[in-house]
Amino acid sequence: MKIKLYVPNALTTFNLICGLISITMVFEGKPVQASIFIFIAAVFDYLDGTAARLLKAYSELGKQLDSLADMVSFGVAPGLLIFQMLSIHCMGSCNALERLHITPYFALLIPVCSAFRLAKFNIDLRQEINFIGLPTPANALFFASIPLVLYVQPGLFSILHIPGMVDFFSNTRILTILTVFFSYLLISDFRIFSMKFKSKKWEGNQLRYIFLMISLVLVFLFFMNSIPIIIALYVMMSIFFQQGP
Repeated sequence: MKIKLYVPNALTTFNLICGLISITMVFEGKPVQASIFIFIAAVFDYLDGTAARLLKAYSELGKQLDSLADMVSFGVAPGLLIFQMLSIHCMGSCNALERLHITPYFALLIPVCSAFRLAKFNIDLRQEINFIGLPTPANALFFASIPLVLYVQPGLFSILHIPGMVDFFSNTRILTILTVFFSYLLISDFRIFSMKFKSKKWEGNQLRYIFLMISLVLVFLFFMNSIPIIIALYVMMSIFFQQGP
């Protein structure tokens, strides 16, 4: 068997390893490092699919391995990360529900809905071009960006500052609502456009090119603070300009 057939699976394995490291970082109380490894896992997730297409190295094993790795890196890891953040924010709260430590368990919706999303993707033939429901990597990157917004100072890398963003994401109620809403998007029937380019032509890729151009401007202006905005933009553009399955 040719070595090239193993390349996509090797990249998927690195995705899985990054997800596992992210989980250990959560247990060690290091949310920023946990977030970074989720982002690295997303890079490997993109590379394994790209490698499989370029090398024509498709296999049923690779398909199943990819879903299992995504479940760890983009389901369990962000779920535990948000669970930890909600647990910390609920300490000393005056809200009765939060004092009972019930609120953090809403974070478990992330891995649960991610499992359903990945299972549906494997059997839904309508998702060959675009997605039905929010992809798990996009959902994970949204939540992984929150510790970066809260705990990392962008400094000179950020040209503009977004007032109130830290207060917004440190609010327990808002974070809980976002968790429930994005978990719903995972299992919803909303059509979400894919970022896979089958050609470099403008025709047929207008939405992708517009999204990329706006995203680059946002990154230039706000650096890491732009990430949750970009994911939200991705969702809104998909909903307002729904693509065929």
